Amino acid sequence: MKKRSRVINGIWAAVLAVLSLAWIYPIIMVISNSFKKESAINTSSAFQFPNAESFAGFDNFANAIGSKGFLAAFFNSLLISVTSVLLILLCCSMCAWFITRVNTKITKFCYFLFVFSMVVPFQMLMFTLANLTDKTGLNTPYNLCIVYLGFGAGLAVFMFCGFMKSIPLEIEEAAMIDGCGPIRTFFLVVLPMLKPTLVSVGILETMWVWNDYLLPYLVLDRTKYMTIPILVQYFRGGYGKVEMGPMMACIVLTILPIIIVYILGQKHIIKGVAAGAVKG
Repeated sequence: MKKRSRVINGIWAAVLAVLSLAWIYPIIMVISNSFKKESAINTSSAFQFPNAESFAGFDNFANAIGSKGFLAAFFNSLLISVTSVLLILLCCSMCAWFITRVNTKITKFCYFLFVFSMVVPFQMLMFTLANLTDKTGLNTPYNLCIVYLGFGAGLAVFMFCGFMKSIPLEIEEAAMIDGCGPIRTFFLVVLPMLKPTLVSVGILETMWVWNDYLLPYLVLDRTKYMTIPILVQYFRGGYGKVEMGPMMACIVLTILPIIIVYILGQKHIIKGVAAGAVKG
């Protein structure tokens, strides 16, 4: 029986290893092509590693950074990601605390609205949203965080509510007996206990906002503002010409921050998701 179990586990390990390699392979090819000369990136040699003739060093990275406003686009992506994630974490954690502690029919209805918002496809709202943001002045990187709050609140409130239900109410009652009001109780008692969920929600939302292409493309005034995903498309020139080398380098520079953030916080993602799913 044990031998059969080991064989089954070995088969599953081999299958998962193959699937992992298949998932990582495109990323490896993008990184490989970012170090190749423009002429070496074509249909016949795109899946080959650089050699002495095709190796371009860091020229593609220099071209990507020095052309088409990369630094400005990087700043806009960073500004949108940081402000959006901080606003989502603050507002949604407070909202989830209110929903779980004020247990009425209205709060239950609000909770189901948040959950339902995760089901509604973005395509149903995008044209109305683009018109609304133009009229209200939310079409700049400084205000786009408000739009992202609306779209990211569903998942965040769902995860925060699941973790809130595991926090003993007696801890908050003790803080109130000691003289803490609701605001101080939340920020001094509840918020520090939310660290695993805060980190996991923050990383998940950062990965979404940083890599998002469609929402900034529809909302922002592209004559003034661009994000990194939008900038990547501008390496497609006229008459079908594509600057593949700088484009690949730009993609690598785009995914590096997310990879670093994920590696640093991956254990918190597992803890936060597990904690938020226990009593959701």
